[in-house]
Amino acid sequence: MDPQKWILSFTLICILGVSVFMLSAMDSSTIRTEIIGKLNRVVPDGLGGWSAALTSQPSGKKLKGNKLLPVQVNLTVCLPTFGRPGKPVYCCPPRNMLDDPIVDFEFPDPATTPIRVRRFAHRLDEESIAKYEKAVSIMRSLPYSDPRSFTRQANLHCQYCTGSFLQQHSTLPVRVHKTWIFFPWHRMLLYFHEKILGSLIGDDTFAIPFWPWDLPDGMTLPAFYLNGSFINHQRDPTHFPPAVADLDFQLAPGGTSPEEQTDLNLALMYNQMVSGAKTAELFMGCAYKTGEGGDCFGPGTMERAPHNTIHKWVGSAFHTGREDMGVFYSAARDPSFYAHHSNIDRLWEVWRATHPEVNDPEFLDSYMYFHDDTSRLVRIRFRDVMDIDKLRYRYEGVENTWLAARPKPSVSPRLARREIRKREKEQNVVELPTGSQFGPTGRVLDSTVTVRVVRPREVRSRARREKAQLEEILVVEGIDVKADDFVKFDVYINVVDSTIMSPKYREFVGTFVDIPSGSSVGKKITLKLGLSEALEDLEADQDRAIWVTLLPRTESCNKVIVDGLSIQFTRK
Repeated sequence: MDPQKWILSFTLICILGVSVFMLSAMDSSTIRTEIIGKLNRVVPDGLGGWSAALTSQPSGKKLKGNKLLPVQVNLTVCLPTFGRPGKPVYCCPPRNMLDDPIVDFEFPDPATTPIRVRRFAHRLDEESIAKYEKAVSIMRSLPYSDPRSFTRQANLHCQYCTGSFLQQHSTLPVRVHKTWIFFPWHRMLLYFHEKILGSLIGDDTFAIPFWPWDLPDGMTLPAFYLNGSFINHQRDPTHFPPAVADLDFQLAPGGTSPEEQTDLNLALMYNQMVSGAKTAELFMGCAYKTGEGGDCFGPGTMERAPHNTIHKWVGSAFHTGREDMGVFYSAARDPSFYAHHSNIDRLWEVWRATHPEVNDPEFLDSYMYFHDDTSRLVRIRFRDVMDIDKLRYRYEGVENTWLAARPKPSVSPRLARREIRKREKEQNVVELPTGSQFGPTGRVLDSTVTVRVVRPREVRSRARREKAQLEEILVVEGIDVKADDFVKFDVYINVVDSTIMSPKYREFVGTFVDIPSGSSVGKKITLKLGLSEALEDLEADQDRAIWVTLLPRTESCNKVIVDGLSIQFTRK
């Protein structure tokens, strides 16, 4: 190639690099597609592989007729992105992952592979803690070129959770959060991380402990995370032991006693695991598939809280996003991240034990890539991680005390009914019929919002036995998070005393908790909340309408707009 062509090629590569960085920050997949298409026309054949890989299939096209494809990762390009609004990050591997041969996941041989037992973190003996500390220390010492190194492991969460990788057949980013792939992806991450740690100390029985912040004896940060290779200086020291974790964390100090905080945590857990989690979508999140037609933003109960709230509670108040744990690009830099997610994984198993499996083939056949303990690049499908017995691990048995923490109404249902009827007579009530919107510009959550929403006649008219097979769902539609920070608001029904609103009471039906990241800013989110059990406990299951209250919990809610509310029902 002559000098002029070399100069032209180098210039175009620089332009392409800057353009890719800009694309990673763009919200519109249409804009991405148009710009990448123009790059294809100006980049010489020898340099066009990157942009061509991004446009192998137009965004939003439904492939195979009307059938959407499983989520598949395009490893051709790893993009710089934003860890949070205004925070550019580059967490890509040092070389293209496709330089490594890809192998398909194989289950460990049960004849030669012992069961690994993930134990209650606060009950680990000194020997187990020492082994764990040694494994993390060795992992930290590995060079960045080694995919088993601590930084490379932490960057996996950054790559997949901020939009560094695009989907195959689409210009949309792969997103782990706010969808139903939240649980299986993190299970994969833990599985390979755990196997690597065990191999580094030559112990095939090694298992990551779980931090049971949902149980009274586990609601403090495990003390060993304050020592040795577990130390992370980007934490909130006011939340070190003996501080009780706040599963309902809203940034501002709560001012509650340890006993009160424990009771609140248990009540919140009951809602998030039981009454608010009757269906797979409510618990796991929306059904996310490839392309615009399969894109969605709808996190499940456990992801919103306590998952998001614990992330923020652990992170340092000295950083805008409460890094490290408080933002997804940096969360896995904190060793406590893995115990946190080990508990999330345990609770997924608890939920699965009493609910039907997800049999959607697009879900089960979605696949991701991870390096294993021998540094091989492994392609693994979600169907591969549905049975932890086959993965050769299990959890130490514990008593889930929140199962007995069913909240009670803040006032008697009879008194509440009388007060609500009085309110309706005295006020000029504006009803929000099912499916209605707040208006063309929505409603800003700069203050508490209370509206009367009419319930579908189909739900109220069904026989009691048939009702038991249905779940009534409140949908908070079109949540536009314009804030660049943590957002939290709570949702209540039929509140008659606004001075005692708390997750401890039955009127609470759920919470919206959002941690912004580079791949989701500017996207409207749907919040779905299970109502059936709460309506029964409030003796409102035969009422024509309910009063819904949206209660802002963070100052950032003044930059949040909600399009409207509706009530749906679905089979459990």
